[in-house]
Amino acid sequence: MSAGNTGVTMLEPCGSPTHPDCGLRDVLDRLGDRWSVLVIAELSGGTRRFRELQRNVHGVSQRMLTLTVRRLERDGLVLRTAYPTVPMTVTYELTDRGRSLSELLRSLADWSSANREAVAQSRHRWDAEHPTDVT
Repeated sequence: MSAGNTGVTMLEPCGSPTHPDCGLRDVLDRLGDRWSVLVIAELSGGTRRFRELQRNVHGVSQRMLTLTVRRLERDGLVLRTAYPTVPMTVTYELTDRGRSLSELLRSLADWSSANREAVAQSRHRWDAEHPTDVT
């Protein structure tokens, strides 16, 4: 923290790891990985068994899916239920917290769909104006 000339204490920027109360970094770390959002989106349709998740989240390996659902379970977003059958049956579903996040992700997906063409046009225009700056 630092004090400005006005005597007002300034907090670190929200993205800073030393920010005292933001929480945004933790959420972005979880949702910024390659598979979490896709698993949450799939589970927003209801309870799934492991193999169903693996089939419906195209490209995810068994190991990465295992790690992803374990992390989501640790964060309280997914509930894992194991049934004492032979072989053991395991299901995954969103918790209330996970469902509330899936609603936010649905809003993001809706925004993305509504703005896809406009963003593509902006990129095309910018790339044409800055041919050496394309990232």
